[in-house]
Amino acid sequence: MTSELTGAPRPGAVLWDMDGTLVDSEPLWGVALDEVAAELGRPLTPEVREAITGTDDRTTMRLLCAHTGTAATDAELAALGDRVIARVAGLLEAQVPVLEGAVEAVLGLRAAGIPLALVTSSPRRIAEISLAALGADVFDAVVTAEDVACRKPDPEPYLLAAKLLEADAAQAWAVEDSPSGALAAERAGCRVLLAPGALAGARGPGRVQLAALTEVLPVGTGGAH
Repeated sequence: MTSELTGAPRPGAVLWDMDGTLVDSEPLWGVALDEVAAELGRPLTPEVREAITGTDDRTTMRLLCAHTGTAATDAELAALGDRVIARVAGLLEAQVPVLEGAVEAVLGLRAAGIPLALVTSSPRRIAEISLAALGADVFDAVVTAEDVACRKPDPEPYLLAAKLLEADAAQAWAVEDSPSGALAAERAGCRVLLAPGALAGARGPGRVQLAALTEVLPVGTGGAH
């Protein structure tokens, strides 16, 4: 069985990033971070926004404080992070902005018997809200920021996901949208596919740009043509 994706062999597993890949939640993080940055006295720039995309909450808060010139203790960084997470959670609870083709892609892979994992730098609280919209039982494993010691761009999240699925990372496809996420998946040995809305900085040799998320589907399961 092959995929619509240039006729490539069927993957041993598909490992999905969440924010910006399955759920259009990056703008929601932007709202929350803009509010905090404004309070700290310096609005975010496009460069800082891109640097923050795909990072975990601790790294995000450090970048935000560095940008605004704010000295903060670890406890203060954690408190800022909690505020941002609570704001994003509230926005997601009002509506989860699932990206086009996301549900079709994950359900199609599930129906084809391909193991699936969600691999996100977001905390589990955020992941669970999004999973409710995507299908809580669709994924065989979920790896969040709380589940690893080292976060993207370290390969640990993807290696852990492959281990939980009892899959070979070298036979897995990872769908990502950020430079840090793509690098993490690549370092784990996965084949890297870039979501339609991937940042330009995520592109690189050997990484495949998807025009639609449904391109990951095996032939005959309704993939994009």
